[in-house]
Amino acid sequence: MAKNAATRVAELRQEIRRLDHLYYVEATSAVSDLEYDKLLEELKSLEQQHPELQSSDSPTQRVGDAPVEHLVQVEHRVPMLSIDNTYSREDLAAYFERTEKQLEGESIQWVMEYKIDGVAASVRYEEGLMTLALTRGNGNVGDDITHNIRTVRDLPLRTTGKNAPKVLEVRGEVYMTNSDLADLNVRQADAGQEAYKNTRNVTAGTIRLLDPSVAAERNLRFFCHGVGETDGLKAKNHIEFLDEVGKLGIPPTPHVKLLKDSKAALDAVALLEEEMPDLPFEVDGIVFKVNNFAQRERLGIRSKSPRWLIAYKFERYEAVTTLQTITVQVGKTGTITPVANLVPVEIADTTVSRASLHNADEIERLDVREGDTVVVEKAGKIIPKVVRVEKHERKGDLPKFEFPTHCPECGTPLVRDEGGVYIRCPSPACPAQLRQRLVYFGSRPGMDIDGLGEEVVDLLISHDLVHNYADLYRLTQDQVNGLVWPKKRKGKDGEQIDVAFGERNAAKLIKGIAETKSRGLARLLSSISIRHIGPSVARILTAEHPSFDQLCQASIEDLAGIHEIGDAIAKSIHEFCHSDYGRDLFAQFKDVGLDLTQPQVATGDGVFAGKSIVVTGTLKQYKRDEIKQLIVQHGGRASGSISKSTDFLVAGEKAGSKLKKAEELGIKILSEDEFKAMIES
Repeated sequence: MAKNAATRVAELRQEIRRLDHLYYVEATSAVSDLEYDKLLEELKSLEQQHPELQSSDSPTQRVGDAPVEHLVQVEHRVPMLSIDNTYSREDLAAYFERTEKQLEGESIQWVMEYKIDGVAASVRYEEGLMTLALTRGNGNVGDDITHNIRTVRDLPLRTTGKNAPKVLEVRGEVYMTNSDLADLNVRQADAGQEAYKNTRNVTAGTIRLLDPSVAAERNLRFFCHGVGETDGLKAKNHIEFLDEVGKLGIPPTPHVKLLKDSKAALDAVALLEEEMPDLPFEVDGIVFKVNNFAQRERLGIRSKSPRWLIAYKFERYEAVTTLQTITVQVGKTGTITPVANLVPVEIADTTVSRASLHNADEIERLDVREGDTVVVEKAGKIIPKVVRVEKHERKGDLPKFEFPTHCPECGTPLVRDEGGVYIRCPSPACPAQLRQRLVYFGSRPGMDIDGLGEEVVDLLISHDLVHNYADLYRLTQDQVNGLVWPKKRKGKDGEQIDVAFGERNAAKLIKGIAETKSRGLARLLSSISIRHIGPSVARILTAEHPSFDQLCQASIEDLAGIHEIGDAIAKSIHEFCHSDYGRDLFAQFKDVGLDLTQPQVATGDGVFAGKSIVVTGTLKQYKRDEIKQLIVQHGGRASGSISKSTDFLVAGEKAGSKLKKAEELGIKILSEDEFKAMIES
């Protein structure tokens, strides 16, 4: 019987560990809560009946043992250092440059990851068994919090897989999700206790509690992002390390990007910033690390922080307000975005009355409802977002928000991206999409049409003059001169009067539209809101296929084979080129006289061939996007930051730190006139 019990106990432990990993690490559920509870109860019962089978790494030990009398301080085997911080892109670029100088002649790969806003901890495994967990403390000595870390369900009590290192000390962040904080505050309110302000404070307090049963109820989580003492670790760099610990069942920090050099690292900051609003946990910055462990050793450490990593931080501000209504808006690619309309609140010296809710999944995750009290956050330059709902303050049984099934503008049935979170209106004829697309088409990042702003787009649509991009080029001055604006204006006596589009504005608009006919294929492709096709991708595509006809002849495999063009981009442009909408649109572009080819700059050609050029200050003769286009057309690379690899700095008026840095590095500085003379020669 004992033998059968031992076999069943082993089976149950293995299955419960698997289910825990799926639920807490991979965010998927293979069984119902009831089925899971039955497995756990069976295991508890068997362990009680057979005390000899009890083990410290059993899933039943997650609920916590008896409270400890006090926290014991333990010395770190390897000092647990802090991270140096920077708050500007310029300082970040200077850090990269200093690091490159220290490893002169060596190429450096950088790893970029989120700085989770939690509490740092070190967790030690010996022969695969969790043996010790410490806070950072003063870096040399930390508090023993093993009793509480054992309750963190996404951390294994025993590592999974085979051949665990003899010693593995992982460093990472203990954190709490926003939704778990909201649920905890409901329980606090029910118990007549004060609600917690934010996830970091409740995490910091919880891991130092003497009673682990309290920690078990609070659903703390852990992300591994670093390494301490090890014996038997195979990884030679950070990416390999994250992969190795992941296979051992320890959750690695998510959304990690490996970048080939510091230029790519600076360019990629925006990638993580764009993903921030969709995260279920709080972050307070972005961390950059040298990937290679041997290079880290050579760089060494300062007194309190390593030289091989830095945190790019931004200030976070938040406020509490009431969500009045949830509405949806249709974007230029058909994306249906829910918007929280708020009671106006001051955040970081600005009045916030609207915040994006991003997508239907985010509404469900937050369980946000009209009438809720919500916490709104603004971090750096990121648009305001609803962080969580203060569910403990919810008045009554508020109805859940029903996401629309049909486009609110044209009535077309909505579709969800395959394998994605976004819901879209698939109709190219949707009037809301038409407006947003035309606005972008005329903007600086688009075709840069002088005189075509949001109000003029509304004017043209209201008079039924444009139904697609090509219709803009069919407009005449007589057609637009005298058009009455959709909105009345206030007259001298305060009465509402009709106002017409003037002759001078009409001439300016038609001239501005005509001037864009020769912008070229790359600019045109990036301006018409094809999914995944921005300016950089369009330039790469048209460098290989410099006419629209050639682009249409390329297969998905041909397109995906181009460097930096992946399967998703290849599929998107191929589907567009072969759709009825795409073929008809470009036939109309050809009919109205647009240039559907892209001038080519051969390797080695152009006055700036192979040169890196930075532009700074206020320009008089060029718009910023225009001068960057000219740099690329003449063989150069338009960079955003100064480094020792920069060849020229084009300096306009009020040039600041970049000019000073260029002078210090001995970089050639060009005025606008000198730049113009070079390209004209």
